[in-house]
Amino acid sequence: MSNYLEVTKDVYKKAAETPDVGLCCTTTPIWQLPGLSIPTIMQRMNYGCGSTVAPRDLANDPTVLYVGVGGGMELLQFAYFSRRKGAVIGVDVVDEMLDACKDNFVIAEKENDWFKSDFVKLVKGDALHLPLDDNSIDVAAQNCLFNIFKEDDLKMALKEMYRVLKPNGRLVLSDPTCEQEMPQNLQDDERLRALCLSGSLPLQKYIDLITSVGFGTVEVRARRPYRILDPLNYATDENIFIESVEVCAIKDPMPEDGPCVFTGKTAIYYGKEECFDDKKGHVLLPNQPIAVCDKTAGDLKNLQRSDIYVSESSYFYDGGGCC
Repeated sequence: MSNYLEVTKDVYKKAAETPDVGLCCTTTPIWQLPGLSIPTIMQRMNYGCGSTVAPRDLANDPTVLYVGVGGGMELLQFAYFSRRKGAVIGVDVVDEMLDACKDNFVIAEKENDWFKSDFVKLVKGDALHLPLDDNSIDVAAQNCLFNIFKEDDLKMALKEMYRVLKPNGRLVLSDPTCEQEMPQNLQDDERLRALCLSGSLPLQKYIDLITSVGFGTVEVRARRPYRILDPLNYATDENIFIESVEVCAIKDPMPEDGPCVFTGKTAIYYGKEECFDDKKGHVLLPNQPIAVCDKTAGDLKNLQRSDIYVSESSYFYDGGGCC
């Protein structure tokens, strides 16, 4: 195992043995769902930067994989939607984290009369060599784990997620990103990387790595300010601004003209005709906003029509659209 991964393992071993509330700070409110009570200890051990739980991904009782179990909060949330034995699989390389998660499920059973610990199967394993069969998972997720990996390992982890997902399965990710150049000394700081900070990539590179392993559709669902690495506390000459991003990648066939990436762009046709048809499968009705992927947005802009408006990216995409 690479040395930086050993450092990471040690950081989260200690975080399992002694919950560290300040280790991470999620930018997404905890889901409030009818009949769901999340134990305080799970909230204290919520070592993520956003959320990977979205009800629209979890219809029809899916089999869910979650890599990097933390205190078990998102595993419990996934189990809320898939209430059967082994429907949710939690994989972690840290024995102490698996043990802590198991103990937290006992508390969760007492607070939730619908929940049984065997809804979740906890498995020792790592993201680079998932102990699961090909095409066996409906929804896979990770929260603030892949940010730790260096590029070759990140690509391997993404390939593993792609491998275990069923066709049209979904990979939901939450990771820090950074548009500034991350100083090399911070990138090489193994503890800072383990804390999900100095491994932050520019969003476009992050998306490119996801699509490079075969995902045909990518949705950027949220993008929020997350952390500042400042000269007073870190070895940097300037403030480094880090954001938290929530992304869903779908194991769709790759389109011939490249992946469909939704970053929250919208098109509106306001001409006099009954509709506008671009002859590529996109029909715009008058004054009916439609979400468009970045490819379609670019094609529409290139038409230079005075009766079609195309917005900039909002980086908040909530479904629907052109593709």
